[in-house]
Amino acid sequence: MKLVLASNNAKKLAELRTLFASLPLELVTQGALGIAEAEEPHLTFIENALAKARHAARASGLPAIADDSGLCVDALDGAPGVASAVFAPLPAPVDGNREQLRALQDAANNTLLLERLQGVSDRRARFVSVLVAVRHADDPEPLVAVGRWEAEILDAPRGSGGFGYDPLVWIASLHASVAELDAEVKNAMSHRARAAAQMFGLMRDGWSLVRGDGH
Repeated sequence: MKLVLASNNAKKLAELRTLFASLPLELVTQGALGIAEAEEPHLTFIENALAKARHAARASGLPAIADDSGLCVDALDGAPGVASAVFAPLPAPVDGNREQLRALQDAANNTLLLERLQGVSDRRARFVSVLVAVRHADDPEPLVAVGRWEAEILDAPRGSGGFGYDPLVWIASLHASVAELDAEVKNAMSHRARAAAQMFGLMRDGWSLVRGDGH
């Protein structure tokens, strides 16, 4: 089955391809099909993910899956939340390709997060990922999976891997920031991995998909 990912994020595509590797799916980005990104006007991850999945399914005529994810910090009343990707404003105009712009945005987001938490002792936070899959644009029974990864926010970045807020997010049980984790460990334990594990079962059972090994 060809499944459209309602995102153009290459790293997110790679993560999900790995996590869904044993399902009979061909995961392609909406950008590869010439589909523009959907609006994300909602206040919750689930509403935005559903809107993105329906948009990609309607434009492609194919089943679609969307992820809306972000960092929720207790001391900031859940912010940056659904605005995680664009938490900090960038000076305009900014030149560069998509990956360069994303790196600049990540740096600005991390700087603002540290500024907002300066002097704050409560550093509790979590990464949240909501995955929504639809068989078609008007599917009345979307599949919904939610993953949460409890963490704390560091006072300064640690590690060079990952992307986004990973250098600032400390996983106490692993004694490491997310940016210090091997990709294999992150793919096994992350919020997206937890949501994907739920979605795996929902697709297998609800959509009658089976693994490549026949089980």
